[in-house]
Amino acid sequence: MIRLLLRVLGAEYSRPVRRTIALMTAAALLEGLSYALLVPVLRALLSGAPADAVPWLAAFAGAVAVFASLRYAADLSGFLTGGALLRGMYHRLGDHLTRLPVGWFGGGRAGEVSVLAGTGVLQAMGVIAHQLAPLVTATVTPLATIAVVLAFDWRLGLAALAAVPAVAAAQYLSGRASAAADAARADTEREAADRTIEYIRAQPVLRAGGRSRERFGLLDDALQGLQRASRRSALAALPGVLGLAFTVQAAFTAMLVLGAHLALGGTIDAAELLCILVLATRCTDPVLSLAHAGGALRAARGELERLDAVLRAAPLPEPSDPVRPDRHDLAFEGVTFRRGDRTVLDGVDLSVPDGGRLAIVGPSGAGKSTLLQSLARFHDVDAGSVRVGGVDVRSIGTDDLMARIAVVFQDVYLFDDTIEENVRLGRPDADGDAVLEAARAARLDEVVARLPDGWATNVGEGGALLSGGERQRVSIARALLKDAPIVLLDEVTSALDPGNEAAVHAGIERLSAGRTVVLVTHRMPTAMHADRIAFLDGGRVVEAGTHDELLRLGGRYAGFWRAAAVPAEHG
Repeated sequence: MIRLLLRVLGAEYSRPVRRTIALMTAAALLEGLSYALLVPVLRALLSGAPADAVPWLAAFAGAVAVFASLRYAADLSGFLTGGALLRGMYHRLGDHLTRLPVGWFGGGRAGEVSVLAGTGVLQAMGVIAHQLAPLVTATVTPLATIAVVLAFDWRLGLAALAAVPAVAAAQYLSGRASAAADAARADTEREAADRTIEYIRAQPVLRAGGRSRERFGLLDDALQGLQRASRRSALAALPGVLGLAFTVQAAFTAMLVLGAHLALGGTIDAAELLCILVLATRCTDPVLSLAHAGGALRAARGELERLDAVLRAAPLPEPSDPVRPDRHDLAFEGVTFRRGDRTVLDGVDLSVPDGGRLAIVGPSGAGKSTLLQSLARFHDVDAGSVRVGGVDVRSIGTDDLMARIAVVFQDVYLFDDTIEENVRLGRPDADGDAVLEAARAARLDEVVARLPDGWATNVGEGGALLSGGERQRVSIARALLKDAPIVLLDEVTSALDPGNEAAVHAGIERLSAGRTVVLVTHRMPTAMHADRIAFLDGGRVVEAGTHDELLRLGGRYAGFWRAAAVPAEHG
């Protein structure tokens, strides 16, 4: 458990964790050993000379004071270390997620990461602050107390020691019985999180279909499954709790019977027997708490294992000796990319000169967006190479590569902040004049002028308080402010009204001027102005050339052009 915790946290946190564990162990050990002082105290009190107990009481009080100091230091260290670990874990998780391939985030990862980043991290890091001290106390204090009993009477000590493997076996069997139920509950938690996110995102569809007041069956099923899994998890833990309680009570009863036998046989006096039984009684409470502590730790261990799995997911490798290209022409050389069993890109060969403009068109699912993403190295290709300035993108440092590229997506995500701060994401150190110039070029200033709070307008989560066209203008202004030499555009006008489309087109023209541009579009008037057009289908380039060349060819592109019903004078 501790090794797993340290692996998840990283080497920089090992020292404070080990120090905290050492303090907790010392406090628990002193607590158990201090009970040895109760034996002479009780002997003196029962012998008819109570005054003889005073020195032993003073010694016991001193031991308790030292124990209290150690326990305070251990608990304080646990809370402080837990808080530091919580911050560190969030930073480490966030930094790691930014280095994972974009393809990793598919397949229900949103629910998994949201659960981990919420309750998962809190529960895992709560081990140090809340759960480790009770576990150490429940383990070390009884063992120290057994050592004390052994010192006073080896027969009763051996009887107490015989209970240790029985308690360990009860804990082990309890853990095995609960493991499957706990794992199932964790799976249903992620499923419920996924369905909750789906339900929220599906609100426009549900309301458009007149089903906004109906229960969402998939979410209901997931929540009911979570309820059943939680019940099974609780029931699975019950035999372990009862088994531990029975084991502890049986051990105490055995000591009581053995002690009575020894006392009746005259081999131990009643006062000493009473003292040892008091010590044995004091052991039962921490041992019985093992059931609760063990269950909490198993749950925390499950979260730690899931965090560990995420942190062990291979990030995109950084080059050991990064190369900085001195130009910005682009090339795809035999690029192949697979997603599972499906080949998304199959031997793509394309090139874009420095300052040139390439349009990629084709049917849905042809691999257009994937080709664009490979340029930004959102994932590594399985074969071939993607080059910027003649350099494979895998040989360029990630920060350097992203500094050279501005991306405008079809689905724009804005952070829950002001319009100005969302634009400044392109270049946080830009001055006010640069921000205003980028806004004017993207015609975002028209949007800002009609908003009551102007630049200070909050856009809401994901930009929900702005229209699609307004979000696109913010995105283009952000890209203009970044002033990168390479621009990637992915269906940026696919769902805009004519007014917003004209404004966004004007912004794109300003953004594209003098830069190397690759744009994915299904709007033929947008593609026709590119220097070169590639028609992609089934992950392959089936046609490539200028607009006029492809029309004369009379192939797939020409068919798309005719289907778009573009007036002949535009051809």
